[in-house]
Parts: sequence; structure tokens; C-alpha cells
Amino acid sequence: MSETATPTAEVAGPNETLLRYRPGQRYIHLLVASSFTVLFLTGLPLIFEPLSFLAAGGYSRIIHRIAAVGFMAVPFLYFIVDREGAKELIVESFQYDRDDRRWLLHMGRYFLGQSEGMPPQGRLNAGQKLHHAAVLILGAGVVFSGLVLWIWSGQLTDVQLSWAALVHNISMLGLVLLLIGHIYFTVVYKAINAMHTGYVPRADAAHEHAKWVAEMDALKAREPRVDPVPGAAEPPGEGRS
Repeated sequence: MSETATPTAEVAGPNETLLRYRPGQRYIHLLVASSFTVLFLTGLPLIFEPLSFLAAGGYSRIIHRIAAVGFMAVPFLYFIVDREGAKELIVESFQYDRDDRRWLLHMGRYFLGQSEGMPPQGRLNAGQKLHHAAVLILGAGVVFSGLVLWIWSGQLTDVQLSWAALVHNISMLGLVLLLIGHIYFTVVYKAINAMHTGYVPRADAAHEHAKWVAEMDALKAREPRVDPVPGAAEPPGEGRS
């Protein structure tokens, strides 16, 4: 869910890596993934008749609601652990420049794993922006319709309940499809290690997100230079002649 990071690097040279996901962001991503998976697995028995036996005793409904609390807590926790990152993610997900529009025209090639020659992208490519925007919209649909079914079901008519359930199920289906696409691109572009460690190879970042890398380089170039402390010990082998 979160993809912003302070521009720092490790290991100068051809094997240099860039920080893309800070620890807090990776934990938020884990919470989103785990709570959503539980919601999906415990929700299926409630709407899919052949699996209704799994809902016997009401335990799946209880677990579903516990997972729902975790899922609803995500935006609040995100703003707590990384306020600027959360705001940046929301804004960027709905902003598209000329390169983004050009990227979308060639997204079929990217879908097939052919990223060569794609228009330069920022921290998020246009596909990731669409993905995040859709997750935000459909996630809101799941949450609000779920709250209606959870809290106000006894006060609604059958028609109103049907509409709430329809919005809930369609929004959830949309999120499942987005999850499948997310997993697909993670495998195709070997991105799972980045979410595990937080770092990406600079060469890969420059290839996929050239404008983002250029921005980080510019920020690094503006950082004040730290001069050696006067009188500090000289490195071995570098004494005065």
C-alpha cells in the first residue's frame, strides 16, 4: 500500500541499493494483506452456499469482524507511522502527467513483462497509481457498506440491505481482482524482496522509475557536505610526508 521513502542509499557502485519502503510502511502493507486475506476467506462462507458449513457456529463471522477492525484501522495507523507518506500516496494516486498518460498507452507491453522503452516514471508508475486509486475507492466501498451491514442491518428494509450487500460484494470482488494483479506484477518484476528488505537495486529503480531516481539524486546533491572535524585522527597510511 505504501511506497514512499527517504532518499538514502546503501553500497555505492554497481550494487548500490535505494531505500523504497520504510519499516512502518512495510508493516502497514503486511496489515493490509493479512486482514484482507482473512476477510476474504471468512466472507466466502457467508455468501457462497457450498462453503456455508464453514460458517457453522458463527465463528467465521466473529473472525470476519475482527479482521474488519484491522482493515479499517489501516488509514489511521498509516497516518500515525508516516503522515507525509500517507498524504503523498493519496495525492500521487490521482495525479497523472504526460509521461503517465504515455505509459498507459503502452501498458499492454508492461503487462507482458516488457518494460524496455516505457516512458520514464516517478516514484509510482501510472499502473501503480491506478491500482492505488482503485484500492482507495473500493476499500472505502467495502468499509462503509460493511459498517451498514454490521451496525444498522436491523434498521434497514430488505431492499436497503440488498443494496448494501451488493455494494459490499462488488467492492470486495474488485479488491480480489486487484490483489491477483498485484501478485502477478510482483512475481513478473521480482519485487517481493523489495517489500521484505525495503531496498531496491539502483539499476532496477533507474529502469522502472527514472524520474524518481533523478529526484533522489538531486536531493542528495543538495545535502550539506560534512567536512572532517579539525584535529581528527587521519586514516592509517595517510600521514603527512
